[in-house]
Amino acid sequence: MNAVTPIERAEGGARHTDGDLDMIIVGAGLSGIGMAVHLLNKCPGKRFAIIERRKNLGGTWDLFRYPGVRSDSDMHTLGFEFEPWTHEKSIADAPSILEYLNKIVDSRGIRQSIRFEHKVVAADFDSGAARWSLEVEDAAGRAQTLRAQFLYLGSGYYDYDSPYDAQFAGREDFGGRIVHPQFWPDDLEYANKRVVVIGSGATAATIVPAMARDAAHVTMLQRTPTWFGARPAKDKFANTLRKYLPERIAYAVTRAKNIRMQNFFFKLARNKPERVKAALTKRTMEHLGDRYDAATFTPPYNPWEQRLCLIPDADLFEAIKDDRASIITGHIDRFDAGGIKLTSGEHVPADIIVTATGLTLAVAGKIAVSVDGAPVDFSKVFYYRNCMFSNVPNFATIFGYLNASWTLRVDIVANYICRVINHMDAVGAKIAVPLMPAGTEPSEDNIFDFSSGYLQRGMHILPKNAAALPWRLNQDYIRDRKDMRVAPVDDGVLKFSGAKTAAKRAFEAAQ
Repeated sequence: MNAVTPIERAEGGARHTDGDLDMIIVGAGLSGIGMAVHLLNKCPGKRFAIIERRKNLGGTWDLFRYPGVRSDSDMHTLGFEFEPWTHEKSIADAPSILEYLNKIVDSRGIRQSIRFEHKVVAADFDSGAARWSLEVEDAAGRAQTLRAQFLYLGSGYYDYDSPYDAQFAGREDFGGRIVHPQFWPDDLEYANKRVVVIGSGATAATIVPAMARDAAHVTMLQRTPTWFGARPAKDKFANTLRKYLPERIAYAVTRAKNIRMQNFFFKLARNKPERVKAALTKRTMEHLGDRYDAATFTPPYNPWEQRLCLIPDADLFEAIKDDRASIITGHIDRFDAGGIKLTSGEHVPADIIVTATGLTLAVAGKIAVSVDGAPVDFSKVFYYRNCMFSNVPNFATIFGYLNASWTLRVDIVANYICRVINHMDAVGAKIAVPLMPAGTEPSEDNIFDFSSGYLQRGMHILPKNAAALPWRLNQDYIRDRKDMRVAPVDDGVLKFSGAKTAAKRAFEAAQ
């Protein structure tokens, strides 16, 4: 193992080297970049590095390369509070999102603090030194040890290496090509081909109309229907405001409006599902006309029991009306040489099969996290204020909202962590740990009351939640934003101490 490697620090575009850091950020996607900017703005002078396993920044938006890949929420809420979204389209494609992120990184001198093609394998907190030691490997497999007082994981919520495998029978018999959206091949030719996309979520709803532009025909093969919500890709309200108001003001007003509209619609769906079902059904019927089929577009669950599937400019519906795409509902028996056989006996011909069957959840970026050598089992700890964990010191991570844009959580969490760090400096503390002594655990509450397959498959590895803050990953952005901005940092639960054995004792007491 090599000695601690000097890490870059960005202050006003200057480059500094230091062996010991204030924070290590894992991941250069939305979560990591957001944390870095908030740290620069609110904790000036703090030394940090971003560790990114890929060659490029962007996380999800660099990984996914399937046709039409785009945001599934508007960029006025998926964008950061500190950087206006200035593109005309508010439902943005991946290149536009990457352009946005690259602009943020370069305009603030952050790129020089990103270590690309470096993977964090393990992280251990030494409560005596009040430091995290990270085992990091570069692209050649060479190991290094990096140290920092605070560890922030912006590594996402799903397994980058292993998507969900539905294990369809007969894969080896299929005569065409099978691809998964998470590993889209650069050489896939689908012009004038018959394509079957298995799935009905956001990924499938994006791929189908995009491939339908060139394919002979694209079939969405769904096991169960999905609730679709069509809206224009361009936000007329936002673009009109930009003509008369300064960019930042127009963005802030649009962002506030969209946040409240999302919150209202979600709560309406939960409280009055029949009303929302009727509205979504009416809109879908209006778009499809005589192509509407109730069995195809009426899910067996209420709206927002799974994430509502956004259809920009009704592109999926337009592809169906133009006979370039179709939707079949059924259960797969097996693949065969010419396509897919359903349990109903129907055969769906295909030259290419796209298995848009979902993700596999991963906790803490699959990093082996420990405190004083004792492994942290995240399925046994409680969330603390949306981002920290019971008895795990100087540590935070991000799991975005299920009912709103991911980045909304990034902004409020990053702002809160900066408050914690500044309080630590003010009182001379080296350690901040959400203390939950053994025997004081609150009653558990399932905040993941969504029926989405990827959530249900991964429930057993997720951290625990209580019914109320602070021991909770909450799902109400408007409430969370207020709480995390004004609630006292020193709330009697988050304990502050020097570099002694307090964190070690707390962790051991909780086991």
